[in-house]
Amino acid sequence: MKNLKQKLDACKAIVFATIKEYMVYRSHMMVSLFTGPVYFIVQYFIWTAVYGDNGSIKGIEYLQMIRYFGVMMLIGIMIWDSADWNLSMLIRTGKFITFALRPIHHPFFALSQKIGHRVLGNLLEALPCAVLFTFLFKVNIMPSNILWAILSILLAYFIFFYVSYILGIASFWIVDSQGLRSFYNILSGVFSGTFIPLVFFPKPLQIIQFFLPFQYTSYVPVMVCIGKYTLGDIELSIPTIVGIQALEFLLVFIVSELLYNTAMKRFTAVGA
Repeated sequence: MKNLKQKLDACKAIVFATIKEYMVYRSHMMVSLFTGPVYFIVQYFIWTAVYGDNGSIKGIEYLQMIRYFGVMMLIGIMIWDSADWNLSMLIRTGKFITFALRPIHHPFFALSQKIGHRVLGNLLEALPCAVLFTFLFKVNIMPSNILWAILSILLAYFIFFYVSYILGIASFWIVDSQGLRSFYNILSGVFSGTFIPLVFFPKPLQIIQFFLPFQYTSYVPVMVCIGKYTLGDIELSIPTIVGIQALEFLLVFIVSELLYNTAMKRFTAVGA
């Protein structure tokens, strides 16, 4: 219990320090107040033109599609993270040595930073966008089941973080992981359902998504919010897909910890 209290106190201190730091640069976060709605408006006009007189496409009605992208945009803001860039920068500049010498697990430190960053981000970015989507575009952003939606978004939050952290860990071997991170971001944009719902892909590609991390950060929480999950002609109940999402979280967490421990052995072996 004492150890848990110490960790909670440390997390709280890091969260508040991060909030204070980003409050200084809050104008950077406010950019999302423009980029988020612009992205949504582009999708709005594209799909309005695509649907035309069609009642539905791939079983998705027009209003459902608009809701899909509205919820997708908000969840993207809620779970966003730059742990990969932060860790890569620390390793590349040699500043990671200061963390290696501290009595704190760096993934825990980075996760606490993300919590602080997203607390501020949700207030300055997600909340205004939610109001805009609701009252200006009349988008229904309310989840069909609030409890399952919260759980799914939290799992997506942690999956996104640990996948980002894994990409950052790669810098222990390749120094500058910018190329790897760019490649992953392209794949993630395509296969997470951010650009287009995954049901529009050929069935074999849809099936493959069950074994990749992409859909669990975006498509799954969006469909959980909507209240119906289908992929590859497989319809799963909300509890089932959230359970699979939880298994994905455990997998990326274990991989992240194993790679971090391996990287630290390599790091200390060369003089840290």
